[in-house]
Amino acid sequence: MTPAIFGLSGLTLSADERALFREADPAGYIVFGRNVESREQLRALTDGLREIHGRERLLITIDQEGGRVTRLKPPVWPSYPPGELFERLYDIAPASAIEAARVNAQALALDLVEAGVTCTHAPVLDVRQAGAHDVIGDRAFGHEPLRVAALGRAVLDGLARAGVVGTIKHMPGHGRTHCDTHKAMPTVTETEDELEADLAPFRALSHAAIGMTGHLLFTAWDRENPATQSPFILREIIRGRIGFDGLLLTDDLDMEALSGTVPERAERAIAAGCDIALNCWARMDDMTGICERLPAMGDATRARLDRALEGMTMHGDMGQQADLLAKRDQLLALVPA
Repeated sequence: MTPAIFGLSGLTLSADERALFREADPAGYIVFGRNVESREQLRALTDGLREIHGRERLLITIDQEGGRVTRLKPPVWPSYPPGELFERLYDIAPASAIEAARVNAQALALDLVEAGVTCTHAPVLDVRQAGAHDVIGDRAFGHEPLRVAALGRAVLDGLARAGVVGTIKHMPGHGRTHCDTHKAMPTVTETEDELEADLAPFRALSHAAIGMTGHLLFTAWDRENPATQSPFILREIIRGRIGFDGLLLTDDLDMEALSGTVPERAERAIAAGCDIALNCWARMDDMTGICERLPAMGDATRARLDRALEGMTMHGDMGQQADLLAKRDQLLALVPA
């Protein structure tokens, strides 16, 4: 098995994709807006991936956070709010905010169950910092680490109630970035003591089955390598200080924060200690290059993947969704306009 997650080029699988995926046996896939047209079409696409591998439990992921990071969009699918709205409710009624985040995540997960998607890359556990770039911004659950952890825990719980697995991101923290990692490499110069606040939500939810790194340079820990490609940060901070022992994915390797070709970026990330290389854009040359450069999946990564797959039971009942959304909206109505 190749330790990579690959993107898909369109609404259906091409013959070249089918051949590559059958031969390479990647760990999983990621769905984007370009792969989505209708409920029926998306389910046929994900069923096609299962058919290639001959197994029902397959890592099929999506960036479905709510707010501006949403791949399944209205009017076909319901609308889901950004993390900031739950933070605003938390100011008024913490218990209500936690319940709203949970039922919102459960309703969102029902869409994924129907579509055959087993994992969403949420919750965002980055602690929002004043003056930082808005690449995180309203996606975050706030400026206070314990609040972020509480709302993030509710999201993981809501997803799990429908048999979908979440992803805690972006370790060891993306809230201090002063540029967009899609365009450039952010350098974080805060001290280790200052960075403790960023680690806190990840430490609180270190039991999560899947996590994702961020492409940021933390001078307190490694002045040469971004977190995704830093053996020290991956080993000592994420696995050690945070205590995360789940399946560790890179953020998208196509981002311009990283240097070198995409296959080279993947190779460095896996060598540094990431479990899975995430390659989103379905370029055949990049995918074949990754397959050529990466070693076969190791035993430790396979064990983590298997643990994550155990949570992908896809047992949600779509008939519950209307009630869940109504309950969410009733709670969020407490937030002043």
